[in-house]
Amino acid sequence: MGRVADTNHELADFLRRARAQVDPARAGLPPDGRVRRVPGLRREEVARLAGVSTDYYARLEQGRRIVPSTAVVTAIGRALELDAAGRAHLEALIGLTTAPARPRARSAQRLRPGLHQLLDALDGEPALVLGRRTDVLAANRMARALFTDFDRLPAARRNYARWMFLDEDARSLFVDWQEQARAAVESLRFEAGRDPEDRAVAELVAELREHSREFAQWWEQHRVHQRTHGSKRLRHPLVGDLTVEYETLTPPGDPDTTLFIYTTEDGSPSRRAMELLASTTLADRAPLSPP
Repeated sequence: MGRVADTNHELADFLRRARAQVDPARAGLPPDGRVRRVPGLRREEVARLAGVSTDYYARLEQGRRIVPSTAVVTAIGRALELDAAGRAHLEALIGLTTAPARPRARSAQRLRPGLHQLLDALDGEPALVLGRRTDVLAANRMARALFTDFDRLPAARRNYARWMFLDEDARSLFVDWQEQARAAVESLRFEAGRDPEDRAVAELVAELREHSREFAQWWEQHRVHQRTHGSKRLRHPLVGDLTVEYETLTPPGDPDTTLFIYTTEDGSPSRRAMELLASTTLADRAPLSPP
């Protein structure tokens, strides 16, 4: 029962905040002359756009224990202008999708030897592997040189979101720190929605809310994001400014593990900076090994 209550509370919060972010004019609603006391759509407007009764949507937004059909969830997601990550988050909170069963007493994630060998083979490009809760499971030589040496951190502190918010070097490394930090919060929100009973997520969130004003503020906004690709702008202490593009890969059969590979445009100043970084860190060529 605890899980149902928690999930419904999260669902109610997500729906209210998503509704507040929709522009009524953009949603195609004609002006009705009434003064809007809060931003976004009213409940009855979401219900109208989704083709459900106002009472039904109100009960859903209040966290009542109802499970709408897939068609209704799709219509609500369309009315709230949710992107793919938002729709997936909504479905998870409602209970239409179920994460693969995980043991309550979770063991530490470990990578297959082949993934460690793959990171070694990608020696010319930064690459790292994130697990549940944005835990950093492994990073190759170039990723350690580009970001930070996660291997030198205690195992319990090797977490991307934690590093992003609580390490001053991360704040100075990213030219677009706010954008990257927001994405980290929204990715963690997405992860939390997949498994509301994960105590480690709750502990991490509590720590970050306590020690970071920005994290607490962005967490309350309840936006979600699933990182699949993008770019990062950095001001590296050794090689200066560069922009890297990243792509993500999820190994088949292992949805809790994501490989991030960072590249630069051929012939660009960023590529030259990356090559310089590679040459200045040649001494750090120790192969990765399972912890």
